[in-house]
Amino acid sequence: MIIKILGPGCANCANLEKAAREAVAGLGLSATFEKVTDYPTIAGYGVMSTPGLVVDEKLVLSGRVPTANQVRELLAPLTA
Repeated sequence: MIIKILGPGCANCANLEKAAREAVAGLGLSATFEKVTDYPTIAGYGVMSTPGLVVDEKLVLSGRVPTANQVRELLAPLTA
């Protein structure tokens, strides 16, 4: 699983990455994390408001920072 955190590297981006890492660990998954800070690339995913969360090239969240539990709920169907 490849998880991308989209954003300029702000505090919200760091919080999203932390929540995503906690969710991955809680689900017992293996994932590679990447940070994407290039604005044209971020816009290419359709993100108009950062931070954004992309899992295996699918945008699953943008514009807010979820809790680890909320990320876990987003990831669970993708692992089935």
